[in-house]
Amino acid sequence: MKRLEDFPDAHLRIFDRPEAPAPDDIQDVYLIGICGTGMGSLAGLFHQAGYRVRGSDAATWPPMSDRLAAMQIPVREGYDATNLDPKPDLVVVGNACTPTHPEAARVRDEGWAQVSLSEAVAHYFIRDRRSLVVAGTHGKTTTTSLLAHVFRTAGRDPGFLVGGVMNNGQVSYAVGSGPHFIIEGDEYDTAYFDKRPKFMHYRPTTAIVTSVEFDHADIYSSMDDYREAFGGLAELVPSEGLLVLCADYPEVLRLRSRAHSRIMTYGVDRHDADVTAVRIDTGSDGQRFDIVVRGELQGRVWLPLSGRHNLLNALAVATVAIDEGLKVDEISQGFGTFQGIQRRQQIRGEEGGLVVVDDFAHHPTAVKATVQAAAERWPSRRVVAVFEPRSNSSRRKVFEEGYANAFGQAGAVFLSRPPFRHNDRAEDFMDVDAVLDHIRQMGIPAQAAEGAGELLPLILDVIRPGDVALIMSNGGFGGIHEKLLLALRSR
Repeated sequence: MKRLEDFPDAHLRIFDRPEAPAPDDIQDVYLIGICGTGMGSLAGLFHQAGYRVRGSDAATWPPMSDRLAAMQIPVREGYDATNLDPKPDLVVVGNACTPTHPEAARVRDEGWAQVSLSEAVAHYFIRDRRSLVVAGTHGKTTTTSLLAHVFRTAGRDPGFLVGGVMNNGQVSYAVGSGPHFIIEGDEYDTAYFDKRPKFMHYRPTTAIVTSVEFDHADIYSSMDDYREAFGGLAELVPSEGLLVLCADYPEVLRLRSRAHSRIMTYGVDRHDADVTAVRIDTGSDGQRFDIVVRGELQGRVWLPLSGRHNLLNALAVATVAIDEGLKVDEISQGFGTFQGIQRRQQIRGEEGGLVVVDDFAHHPTAVKATVQAAAERWPSRRVVAVFEPRSNSSRRKVFEEGYANAFGQAGAVFLSRPPFRHNDRAEDFMDVDAVLDHIRQMGIPAQAAEGAGELLPLILDVIRPGDVALIMSNGGFGGIHEKLLLALRSR
C-alpha cells in the first residue's frame, strides 16, 4: 500500500488533527463530498440520530441529491472554503479529497475537528455495539444488505451502513436500537490523511471475509500488499469474537494463521466447511438449498437470488446469524423476503421482448459471476454482455486475462474503450483489442467503441427479441440503460 512519503503533498500536517469530539459535544456536522453513496448514507445516519447536517459536492445528482433534499439537508454545489461558514462542530472529509482541496485545506489549517467516513461511523455509531463487518474483494454489498435484512426481519433492529440501496424499503442505513451494527468493510484507503483500509476502523466483533483476489491496483502495489490488508483485519477480531472465512477461496483460508479469535468457515466446493449447502436447486426464481452446520442438517431455505456467488453470500450470512443466536426459521424468513439491492442484477426494463439488466460488476471475477448468474436466471435467453471498465483499477493491464475469460457464457460482448487519464501509464493500461481477440477465439462475437453513444448503434444491430442485455459498470455508463430502452421502444 502507498505510504505517506509516496505522495507529493506528504509534507503537509496531515496527522496533526484534534481528537474527534464526543457525540454529545457536536450538533452541526458538515460532510465534504456529501453526494457520494457512502457519504450520503452517512449524512442520513447523522440526520436520523438528530444532528444538523449540511455539506458540499462538486456536483449534485440523483438519486442521492433527491434523498438529501427529502431530509432537508442543505448541499452546496461546488467546493469553496467559504461553504464551511458558519464553523461546524465536526467535518467529515470524503475519500476523494486531496490535501489541497479548498475545504479540506481550510479545515486542516484552522485546526477544526475532522474525521474520515470510517472514523465517523466507528466513533458515533458503532461505539460499544457488536460490530459485524463484511469484507472481501467480492460480494460485500449484497452480503451486508442480506445480513442487515435478516436481522431486521428477525426483530433485532440493527444499525447498518451499506454501500448500495436495498430494495426492501429503499434504504442504505439505519441507526437502529439493537445491540448490533452491520457494516460493509471496504479495503480501499480511508482518507488523504489516513492510508489504512477503511475496515481497520470498524472494531469488529465478527468479521466475514468473502474472498481475497487482487484488486485496487491503483493503491496496492502487489498481491502481497493486498493480502496484508486482510491479514490486519483478521488480527483485529478479539479472542471472543468470530472470523468467518469462505473456504472456497484458498487465499481466504490463509487468514487463519493471522487470527486470535474463533473461526468458522463456509463454502460450497469444500464440504468440510463448518457451514455448507446441499440439495441445491436453481430456477428462474432463485435457488433452494439445505443449510448444513458442522454436518447437521438445519433446514431448507429459499433465496430469491441467482448465482453461486449469491449462494456463498447467503451461507456467510447464515454463519453469522446462527452464531448470534438467530434460528434457522428466522434466517429462512429473511432470505425469502429479500428483494435484493439496486444495481445488482437489477431489471431496468423490458421492451420488444428484450430485458435490460443493470449490474455494478467491474472486477473480472465479479463480471464472470454476473454473466453466469444471468445465464442461470434466464437459461432460454441469449445474454448480450455490455461492459465498461471504468475504475482506476479495472482499466489496468493486470486484469486483461481475467476479462478475456469472464464472458464465456455470453452470446455476444460489447466493451467500452476506457479513456486514457492523466494518472494512467501506457505500460499499465489495458489493451482492449487483446481482450476482444481472446473472446472472439472462443467463438463469441465481440466489439468495442468509445462510450455509450458509440456503443448503442452497435448493440442495436446485434440484439434481438428474447435477449438479455446485461450492462455492467460501477458508474452511470452515460445513461446507456435508458437510451437502449428508448431506442427499443422507438423501433
